[in-house]
Amino acid sequence: MGRFLIRRALLALPTLVGITGITFLVSHLLPADLVLTNLGDRAAETPGLVEAFRHRWGLDRPVVIQYLVYLGNLLRGDFGTSIATNRPVLTELAFSLPATVELATVAVIVAFVVGVSLGVVAAVTRDSAADAIARGISTVGVAIPTFWFAILLVSTVYFRLGWAPPPGRLTSGLAPPDPVTGMYLLDSLLRGRFDLFPDALSHLVLPVVVLATIGVGFVTRITRASMLEVLSRDYVRTARAKGLTGWAVVLRHALRNALIPVITIGGTLYAQLMSGTVLTETIFSWPGLGRYAFSSAASLDFPAVMGVALVVGAIYVAINLVVDMLYVLVNPRVRYG
Repeated sequence: MGRFLIRRALLALPTLVGITGITFLVSHLLPADLVLTNLGDRAAETPGLVEAFRHRWGLDRPVVIQYLVYLGNLLRGDFGTSIATNRPVLTELAFSLPATVELATVAVIVAFVVGVSLGVVAAVTRDSAADAIARGISTVGVAIPTFWFAILLVSTVYFRLGWAPPPGRLTSGLAPPDPVTGMYLLDSLLRGRFDLFPDALSHLVLPVVVLATIGVGFVTRITRASMLEVLSRDYVRTARAKGLTGWAVVLRHALRNALIPVITIGGTLYAQLMSGTVLTETIFSWPGLGRYAFSSAASLDFPAVMGVALVVGAIYVAINLVVDMLYVLVNPRVRYG
């Protein structure tokens, strides 16, 4: 296992370098005018301002030199400075990333618990009413448009019924807890701000419902299919022949062996949510990574865009590594040299 982790970590380095190279190249080949976008029409007509802007951001150098300078800065932990805000990109990522981590983690936990439960029930009660209901929920979760569902919840639950707080991470007027992790739920507990915990949790409910509904659809389908395959195996029939109760066979023998594909889809889902849920974060005014990436791309803020791309690449590499490690915990027969 140790050699496997080291090998995967070493393989991750060229992957991340490749991500920076592709992102850097694409951001510099866009047909849009970076100077015009950031300076405006009139300022862009002033040669002195244009030259100063290009020199400030290194745009007067060859692209290869710009990329090598960027890599050198990355080795020192410098992600560059945002063109739009003139703040360090790393500082802005440190603010946006915890918000997305909090939202994605809660959504994946809910999706995994509900989806696995529905999938197990559907497989055990195959072709019954419970199976039909579980498959129906799964189909709705996979097919429902994210933006439509999010807008529907905001307009109905918040505007019409008044059951949910307004979009955002906290109610207006409440000061966030002093940052420890950047996640308000944890920080409110760690800092003893117990009055903030219910408010932060209530703001999570609607966006979590939107994201978890999509995840439930995929997890339920994979769990049901995997469980049906495992329940037909010889060792399951042997366990039943020994006199074990039905749910003991399902939970102790079948479910554990059926979890490997579920872990795979769960890891992929988590990585997708972590890489930014632009529509959900925008509709619910959630200052996360997806919303930051969208605003950066709209303003052609290439240092911020490249910073987001690097973080997303690192997230995918890390989650894939964790998924491989979970394989061993769930099924000890899986071994890595």
